[in-house]
Amino acid sequence: MKRHTTLILTLIAASIALFFVLNLVLGSVAIPLRSIVHILFGTGEESEVWRNIVWKSRVPQSLTALVAGAGLAVSGLQMQTVFRNPLAGPSVLGISSGASLGVALVILLSGSVGGVALSKLGYIGELALTIAATVGSLSVMALIVFVSQKVRGSVTLLIIGVMIGYVANAIIGMLKYFSVEEDIRAYVIWGLGSFARVSGNQMTLFVAIMAVLLPLSLLLIKTLNLLLLGEGYARNLGLNIKRARLSVISCAGLLTAIVTAYCGPVIFLGLAVPHLCRGLLRTSDHRILMPASILTGASLALVCNLIARMPGFEGALPVNSVTALIGAPIVVYVLFSKRRNEVNE
Repeated sequence: MKRHTTLILTLIAASIALFFVLNLVLGSVAIPLRSIVHILFGTGEESEVWRNIVWKSRVPQSLTALVAGAGLAVSGLQMQTVFRNPLAGPSVLGISSGASLGVALVILLSGSVGGVALSKLGYIGELALTIAATVGSLSVMALIVFVSQKVRGSVTLLIIGVMIGYVANAIIGMLKYFSVEEDIRAYVIWGLGSFARVSGNQMTLFVAIMAVLLPLSLLLIKTLNLLLLGEGYARNLGLNIKRARLSVISCAGLLTAIVTAYCGPVIFLGLAVPHLCRGLLRTSDHRILMPASILTGASLALVCNLIARMPGFEGALPVNSVTALIGAPIVVYVLFSKRRNEVNE
């Protein structure tokens, strides 16, 4: 079993390198691999257009997809463990809805109140969206953390999170009703999710934040394994349930908030990757599942980003459409394979 696990993790890590390179090479403009190497290492005399495509578009997109996929996968794994619910995902507590509400307040009110559509402000508009999404998601997360200290059951907290999402969506619906068409279109495009929105200093800050949060999430592996045994048994082993739940929810919520703020509400990855890892590795041990989720989430996000920018296609497809179309059949196949193996045994 140990050899099987090591082999799978090695293959997943190798797939990340492969898909990262393919993200740099393939796109609406085909760039040879040799030219990519020269551009990355500053050797040779390559076209300035190709340099701009690689450094200002493809490298930021690839890095963003890599760390965003890893962050959403870890968040989904933590949520499914703490709530003991296979359908739990990064957006289950309404944090993504909070980000959407923050963006909606900025986009949909800018044209109605300020008279200037935010979508026309270029970089300033993108920065405003990121700040609005961050404030909205962190505000909801703070509310969830506060409520988690007041309620005992995880199910109650889960229901409250779902209700927060409904309230946020209701407010967004009212804002849409009174907004101009151009602002509504800008909001809908943001809601489709994109790894191409992050570039320059924003990309550097995003990757730096995730590079800190992802290793910190590994510190919760022991806590997650104890929670997996059930709250009663974990309490007998000396675990402070309230503090453990608060720590896991805060970590998962912060990862979701940061990714949503920079990339929009990217769906499915956080829900699907933990199931995919459990099916491939046939274990519930978070010492294995946590690093596996980080690697698998990064790899799957790179695949989705590559398909969204498929060669010969001008522009990019919505990331959310690609994640669901690619990930859902894989997860269904893994679940059926796991069930078949259990029956055979």
